Amino acid sequence: MISLKKVVVLFGGNSLEHEVSINSAKSILKNIDKSKYEAIPVGINKDNTWYLYNDDIEKLDNWLNNKIKKIDNIPKFLSSIDVVFNIIHGNTSEDGILQGLFQLFNIKYVGCDLLTNAVCYDKEYTKIILEKYHIPTAPYYILHNKKELTTTTIPDTNYPLIIKPCTSGSSIGINVANNKKELNKYVTEAFKYSQKVLVEKFIKARELECAILNINNKLHISTIGEITYDSLFYDYDAKYVNDSKLIIPSTINEEISNQIKEYVKTVVKALNIKGLSRIDFLYEEQTNNIYLIEVNTLPGFTNISMYPKLLEYDKIKYSKIITLLIEDALKY
Repeated sequence: MISLKKVVVLFGGNSLEHEVSINSAKSILKNIDKSKYEAIPVGINKDNTWYLYNDDIEKLDNWLNNKIKKIDNIPKFLSSIDVVFNIIHGNTSEDGILQGLFQLFNIKYVGCDLLTNAVCYDKEYTKIILEKYHIPTAPYYILHNKKELTTTTIPDTNYPLIIKPCTSGSSIGINVANNKKELNKYVTEAFKYSQKVLVEKFIKARELECAILNINNKLHISTIGEITYDSLFYDYDAKYVNDSKLIIPSTINEEISNQIKEYVKTVVKALNIKGLSRIDFLYEEQTNNIYLIEVNTLPGFTNISMYPKLLEYDKIKYSKIITLLIEDALKY
């Protein structure tokens, strides 16, 4: 009899992306290769309590009201499994905290390590490193507290500006300001989600995305995809509520596509990206300029998310992506 590898699919968490994580976990649990792996759903509630989920996957949306069992000794539990497929989006996961826990107790896990997650989740640190590697990003200011707005000189000619929490995901707390009054309002809002706020020059451009699969030191950069939407920028509602369209492949020309892929190679090396990530860019057609927006080390992983869709276009099936990531994690 073949011994199945025990794979914890970890979802939930106390971030604002709790529900998104549940949807990603549901897709993974439905599509994981059951001839190779024993999938063990584990949820973390918003109080950071861990539970084994022992109920129908179709009822995962309401998981805390179904059959669950509290995990009291987390390190002991983790030592009994083979690998963690962590699909918690946002803080405590994309910021490297969970990866630190796994590394402390020598637990194998899918995806980037503690440092890569921490750097990529902090938009300021990402920019600082990428600037050293000559990767273009939008001009920006960093605010460490609201009072700095009075000492930071932002010329009126710089408007509109896009305001973002430095450490947050899913476009939560992001707004576009057209004047100083709006800037004050939106900076105050962004500080609800992060201890630092990023203020960038707003660039009206096409949003392009590519999926990264860096397995066994073999880098696959996907076909470039494009997001179209009716809102001013790709905000939370555009992602999860209102209609947005995924265009695969993008209609950009070959020169721009190749330039983006060259940037991606540099980014992967500079930030030590392993396993999976999605890298997003803006393409300003009037100037032919490309700007990196962000590096997402734990992108949405439902079967209709951009990350797997891009790889599926490249003939890598959703279930195969899961297997490749697990097998790569088991090697380390």
